[in-house]
Amino acid sequence: MASEFAVGDHVRWNSEAGHVQGVIVKKHTHDVEFKGYTRHCSEDDPQYEIKSDRTDHIAMHKGGALTKV
Repeated sequence: MASEFAVGDHVRWNSEAGHVQGVIVKKHTHDVEFKGYTRHCSEDDPQYEIKSDRTDHIAMHKGGALTKV
């Protein structure tokens, strides 16, 4: 199981543009529509909305792609 994160945690992930850092703004535990796609989430495998520190872009990732900063 991936690490658990909470709203407000500062995290880092790898994107096409390199490493990005941001703050978790929402934790999803049920399937959700995000940017036109259904993201499959559950209590055991949540996904997190993260606001980039640099660009204010909102991304969504599973816990396995994130590292606490």
